[in-house]
Amino acid sequence: MKALLSTILKTTATLALATLIALPVTAQNWRNIDGDIKSGNHSMFRPLDDWPAPNDYRTGSGAPGHRYWQQRADYVIEATLDTVDHRIIGSERITYHNNSPDALGFLWVQLDQNVRSIEHSRSYQMQGALPETISPAFRRFVGVGQFDGGYDISRVQLVGDSGELVDTAWRINNTIMRVNLPEPLQSGEVMSFEIDWSYRIPDTGRGGKELMDDGWLYEMAQWFPRMSVYDDVNGWQTEQFLGRGEFYLNFGDYDVKLTVPWDHVLDATGTLQNREDVLTSEQIRRLDAAYTSEEPVYIISADEVKDPATRPTNDGMLTWHFIAEDVRDFAWASSKTFVWDAAGYDYGDGGQIVKVHSFYPKEGSPLWDKVSTRASIVTLETYGEMSLRYPYPKSTNFNGPVGGMEYPMIIFCGARPRPDGTYTAGVERALIGVTIHEVGHNWIPMIIASDERKWTWMDEGLNTFLQYYAEQRYAQKFNGTDVWTQTDDGTYPSRRGPAPLIVPYMKDPAQVPIMTESDLIQNNFGNNGYAKPAAGLYMLREHILGPEIFDEAFREYSERWAFKHPQPADFFRTMEEAAGENLNWFWRSWFYTTYANDQALTDVTEQVSEELLGTDENGAFYYRIKVDNEGQQIMPIHLRVTYQDGTDEMIQLPADVWRSNEITFTKGFFSDKKVIKVELDPLEAFADIDPTDNEWSAPEVEQEQKETGSGG
Repeated sequence: MKALLSTILKTTATLALATLIALPVTAQNWRNIDGDIKSGNHSMFRPLDDWPAPNDYRTGSGAPGHRYWQQRADYVIEATLDTVDHRIIGSERITYHNNSPDALGFLWVQLDQNVRSIEHSRSYQMQGALPETISPAFRRFVGVGQFDGGYDISRVQLVGDSGELVDTAWRINNTIMRVNLPEPLQSGEVMSFEIDWSYRIPDTGRGGKELMDDGWLYEMAQWFPRMSVYDDVNGWQTEQFLGRGEFYLNFGDYDVKLTVPWDHVLDATGTLQNREDVLTSEQIRRLDAAYTSEEPVYIISADEVKDPATRPTNDGMLTWHFIAEDVRDFAWASSKTFVWDAAGYDYGDGGQIVKVHSFYPKEGSPLWDKVSTRASIVTLETYGEMSLRYPYPKSTNFNGPVGGMEYPMIIFCGARPRPDGTYTAGVERALIGVTIHEVGHNWIPMIIASDERKWTWMDEGLNTFLQYYAEQRYAQKFNGTDVWTQTDDGTYPSRRGPAPLIVPYMKDPAQVPIMTESDLIQNNFGNNGYAKPAAGLYMLREHILGPEIFDEAFREYSERWAFKHPQPADFFRTMEEAAGENLNWFWRSWFYTTYANDQALTDVTEQVSEELLGTDENGAFYYRIKVDNEGQQIMPIHLRVTYQDGTDEMIQLPADVWRSNEITFTKGFFSDKKVIKVELDPLEAFADIDPTDNEWSAPEVEQEQKETGSGG
């Protein structure tokens, strides 16, 4: 009889629970309804209409299609640095490969230096009036007058079938130039043309010059006319360079000869072809030794700067010859002021050792010799694990007038000590952070070559996400050494990454969606393009998918799109397919809207199980925890439940709990232990903008807290 009664009770309980679960939803409780509920599907889980339809070029899985194509541009460049008039004079031959299925009647070339041309700069034309009061700092650092730079194009000629040079029509449209072709360039065909050019080197910008105690220092970027991209998404990408939206470029091979004064030391994208001509035998010996060590070795020490013995000749000009394969850009720096240290990084997989270099004036010591090369190596380690192995032969960091900018194998970073050689912990962290960030750009977008002109987040956001992990590795690797003494626990105080760091921005009414084109973001550019995407990906990795699943998916994206041109939907689709998760709700709320997460713990009730089911077999008590979604985002629910005996447990619920009702959800569970406290989002995982309603305590606990004054 007792067994029969037990069976009846169990059956009744099961049926009761099944009935509760199967109760019909009388209305569709969507969180965000624009107009009447009859107007369409407003679920946060619905498909994203913004994604283009899959095709033969870009698949629904996020991978390149079987007919994917991209153009190629190879360059042969010869340029001379004039250190008297501060000019660069160059001549180049571009060989353009039309891999598209289309015939092209003309070509577009990017003229980025024209952003500083009074005649051609649309950025200058867009500038508003000066304020009535201008501070000395504004006059000194921002400037009032417009630097009149830009290209002087003296020749554009096509290369005929027999190698003869043929004149052609061309015209400049601000920061781009159209080159007409006598006949359309057919699919699969290759043609070459030549350009002669020169320009005045500005003091500031993404490339510029700076006068140091020992002489001028030049950082050369966006320095030569470069092919615009023609692709399956845009046709010709002819967005003007306005100074903010960065660069979209073709891959190709570079053969570059740079002629500079004899006393200059130079490095550039690619592999130096004639080191016996431009380096001394002692410098070559030191370099070969340095590549066997991860600890920096001086190639030119501070005491040797400007010593004629460090140069293979003591008059005239020297030509440095570099070759780079499969890169999307080329940059360089040159000066007689450089201290130079180097090391090698070995992935341990039998592949080539990556040659790591740092160049800095004596004003950069003692900080640069401590940080630069080591931070570069940490980046190679971290990004190599989380994305893909660094494919290039070297990584070089220059200190000069540019605060932070990136190119294949080459970066520019600006943090320096004070004139007396002292520096704060903040300046040291600034150099660590900017070095990691700029070296990291070698992966994104130099290898995974997204369209920076349009989508800042695909470049800066993904890179800032990876930067967080490299910063933490730097602190852990050097914790307890002279290299890292700033925290006792070996953590790095990163400015961007974990969700709590983005909460203030999530409250900002002036924000725009991440999926806003770069030149249309008027406020909080750093938060929009860098911090918010990084926080979202950190959240996705640590608290939604989990590190193992996320890393597998992110590596898949990296490998699929290495040396190719991904678009936003390619990233979203690849992450979903490789992770095995539908993440429409996440992309929509975090990338396509300015919605914020605001969950509230609105009720916790306790019921004696025997009253509910007639048995306490499942636990003495049944608890219901009600969470209301007061924000417009949906996010998973994390609950930490503390029991009377002092133990606690974490309940982690997926975002899917909101599928039927995006406004409220009640979690129920049995327990033999009494619940005395519940915390919502205790790890601050989901950027909740109002945590004041995220905690509940049992009445007796609240009373005790009031009496003892120990309440939170």
